[in-house]
Amino acid sequence: MMRCSVHRLGSVLVLLSALLYGALIAFATAVARDAGAATIEPHVALVLPLDSHTFGRHADAVRQGFIAAAKVAGKNAPAVRIYPANEDTLNVLTVYEQAVESGAQVVVGPLTRSGVAALAASNLVTVPTLALNSLKPRSPQPARLYLFGLTVEPEARQVARLAFDDGRRNAFIISNDTALGKRMREAFLEEFARLGGVTVAELGFGADQASLNKLRQASNLGVADMAFLALDFARARILRSYLDNALALYATSQVSAGRGNALAARDLNLVRFVDMPWLLQADHPAVMIYPHPQLGDVIDFDRLYALGIDAFRIGLELLRSSREPVLDGVTGRIRLTRDQQFVRELTTAQYVDGKIVILDAPR
Repeated sequence: MMRCSVHRLGSVLVLLSALLYGALIAFATAVARDAGAATIEPHVALVLPLDSHTFGRHADAVRQGFIAAAKVAGKNAPAVRIYPANEDTLNVLTVYEQAVESGAQVVVGPLTRSGVAALAASNLVTVPTLALNSLKPRSPQPARLYLFGLTVEPEARQVARLAFDDGRRNAFIISNDTALGKRMREAFLEEFARLGGVTVAELGFGADQASLNKLRQASNLGVADMAFLALDFARARILRSYLDNALALYATSQVSAGRGNALAARDLNLVRFVDMPWLLQADHPAVMIYPHPQLGDVIDFDRLYALGIDAFRIGLELLRSSREPVLDGVTGRIRLTRDQQFVRELTTAQYVDGKIVILDAPR
């Protein structure tokens, strides 16, 4: 009997312990939930793929620029929270929803094109959101979703307008079969045709001697008064010496040699191109007030840092509900279009004897 009573008492104690443990867990969960609720406060959220192996460094460059702009704004800066995501679109949507539930009044991000597309197709956009990439044409775009980024198509269209304003009417387009090359080619082709220009021929780039000689022969025919180089820096540098100096040459920021690369810039002599004030105009009023960290040898990280600066500034405008914000930004002269895109007008420059000469700054 004694053993049975002891056994029953032990069972009761175990049951009581389990109930007590469960109660403690429930209490702790409630406290944690209350603590989480206490952290709900108005802020600007920055959603970036900082946890992505592929895009982590790119995202961190944007983050650094964003934080630098917030520090310069000082007392005028709202509270900022960073929300790391990865490249999985479901994760991006989950993190975005978390930011809104935590009190974000404005969200800046996502950064990747797939993340922006997923967000645009969702029903999650309930606060002003500045996505840092583009959408495909005719994609759904919620009323509070705005677009801002460093896509190359607007640059190619600006180059087309620049060439046309310079009096160019007959163009060669020289490109390769990369996705970026195709996007530059198509954007220039459409805009130049819309203005009334004629594309005499579309020529494919090849690094072999036979292909380069064919491009030399074409440039000497006199049937075009310009060539648009829908190429990156490395390919444009190879091609330049094969083109007639009488042929006006134009390109996007993809041919930028970066700071202090005078020898490489000399190889692109007389090429006109567009790029952001951050990389071309050290004396620009907006450029001068922000720190310039060393982000490595890849020029794209400098551009992303500048993107972060202007993304913060645009976020402030959205927070203030500015109807038609115009910013003299470090990435260009920025204005809002009717289709909720913040577009950039870039600085026009030309390589001349290894130096960069500013031809025109956006007004």
